[in-house]
Amino acid sequence: MKPADEISLADSGRVQTVTEFTRRVKDLLKDGLPPCWVQGEVSNLRVQASGHVYFSLKDGGAQLGCVLFRGDAARQSVQLRDGLQILAFGQVDVYEARGQYQLITRAVIDHGAGRLQQELEKLKQRLAAEGLFAPERKQALPLLPRTIGFITSPTGAAVQDFIRILERRHWTGRLVVLPAKVQGDGAAEEMVAMLKLAESMEVFDLLVIGRGGGSIEDLWAFNEEVLVRAVAACRLPIISAVGHEIDYTLSDFAADVRAETPSGAAELISSQYLSCVERLDQAGGAMEDIVATRLVHARQQLEHAGSRLRLLSPASAVEQNFLRLDDLRNRLGAALRDSVQSGRQALDAAGARLKATSPEKRVQLESHRLLALWKRLESASPQSVLKRGYAIVRDEQGRPVARAHGLAPGKVLVNEFHDGKLRVRVE
Repeated sequence: MKPADEISLADSGRVQTVTEFTRRVKDLLKDGLPPCWVQGEVSNLRVQASGHVYFSLKDGGAQLGCVLFRGDAARQSVQLRDGLQILAFGQVDVYEARGQYQLITRAVIDHGAGRLQQELEKLKQRLAAEGLFAPERKQALPLLPRTIGFITSPTGAAVQDFIRILERRHWTGRLVVLPAKVQGDGAAEEMVAMLKLAESMEVFDLLVIGRGGGSIEDLWAFNEEVLVRAVAACRLPIISAVGHEIDYTLSDFAADVRAETPSGAAELISSQYLSCVERLDQAGGAMEDIVATRLVHARQQLEHAGSRLRLLSPASAVEQNFLRLDDLRNRLGAALRDSVQSGRQALDAAGARLKATSPEKRVQLESHRLLALWKRLESASPQSVLKRGYAIVRDEQGRPVARAHGLAPGKVLVNEFHDGKLRVRVE
């Protein structure tokens, strides 16, 4: 290595700011150290008004700053205090503003519970190696279970929450509470007995086993080997609903389905029921639409058939023949009247011709006729007509206009009087 006075900027590469260097350290620590458990004694415990908890973990050789944020702190069952030996699980991080590394803590258990956790991990590995947790061993939950058995304490809050959610969602099946201890000595054996009883009754479609949250000691019965094996061997589909969301027991791994809480198990069961109810409602609505459409179509066909039946009805044909008969009767009467009138006219004409054969009468008649024709000719002359107060209406081309019908407003006409002509316009 070169002496300090011989080191140049070129040897060390680009110059970094403090922020950049701190971020490099942060990335190296986060990438190089995965989340892990750290054992130590709590000291310098501070609970902020925001709900965040700050403390240090120390042993004989070092100390480590830790922070437990509000959300994670609310889920812990251990009451932290200075001097308490704990196991803390978290991820190392760097607070850049101060350049300090600290453990972002997610879970805390006391040292005694840590020993239980080690025992639990050993039992979990052994049972997993036997295949008790294998996915192929798990059964599918029934879509619509009619009878459910809930193995739990009948006085606990878990069963009340379970029932309340089923009632709120209008689940219509039957729930049977199979009472058993869920904590303390003999609890695992009682729950195993209830499992065997439920199988022997042959009335249940689904079983739920669980309780509310608590410490690892409170939930330990659900980690005991006798209960885990009984859950895995159960012939009925079973849901494990133990503790809170962050709590895991070996019964959860052995069951066919794990629910985060007893309330979560009730929501899972009722959600399948509500889904089926919704599908049934949709199918019912679709069926009603189909029936309504069919009825409309059938009504249209019925009306069409009725119309055709009325057209083909004998009554209609008879009425048509009545009309035709009346028409023929009227035509026959008219033809007979025309024939009689024609004969009478022919007879009158023949008599008139017979009288007309006398020359005298014919000459007299022709004289009167000639005189009448002259008078008619004289009276029919245009000037004679005009003198009597009449006028002749002509268009602009001089053609006579005989009718008012068809004359358009605004058309120019010429009225001829006996003493002159006058142009007019049609209104």
